[in-house]
Amino acid sequence: MAFLAEADKLKNVTRRTPLTDGSRLENSAEHSWHLVLAAVALREYAAAPIDVLRVVELLAIHDLVEIDAGDTFAYDRAALATKAEREHAAADRVFGLLPPDLAARFHALWDEFEAWTTPESRFANALDRLQALVQNKEAGGGSWKTYNVTRSQVLSRMAPVEGAMPGVWPYVVAVIDEFCAAGAIVAD
Repeated sequence: MAFLAEADKLKNVTRRTPLTDGSRLENSAEHSWHLVLAAVALREYAAAPIDVLRVVELLAIHDLVEIDAGDTFAYDRAALATKAEREHAAADRVFGLLPPDLAARFHALWDEFEAWTTPESRFANALDRLQALVQNKEAGGGSWKTYNVTRSQVLSRMAPVEGAMPGVWPYVVAVIDEFCAAGAIVAD
């Protein structure tokens, strides 16, 4: 019960990606829920056979470390340099609230998501990237525009989608090109 009460704190972690209507920034709990829904809705686009329940588990757990570590903005180089250290410490503490067997299971799921070594973790990571693209698109450029993000940065960030969801990749490139043409993504 202490773990579940702690997990509720994910609702207080603000991300830099706006909701699709642009009215406010999303929180990490909303982000995780949206990804779980995306996994169920988009599983047919996975490049390899996947266990969708495993993907759902990975997505439900992957951002719990943000309770302590905060959300690290994808284009913040300084914060990215300390992300792994902060998140590992957070994983130890947050999952440590669980009984040992469940703590080991949740930590293993988090490690799997971070390692990108299974078809499920690659698909989950691709969804994590794709969701921000969809939200920024629907919000008229969102964080791309706010933070002067470049085309090469967005392409690099979205690269996992190409391998894990190749049927979705043309959509990704079309969105990036559309928002470069509109000036919301900096052409480089």
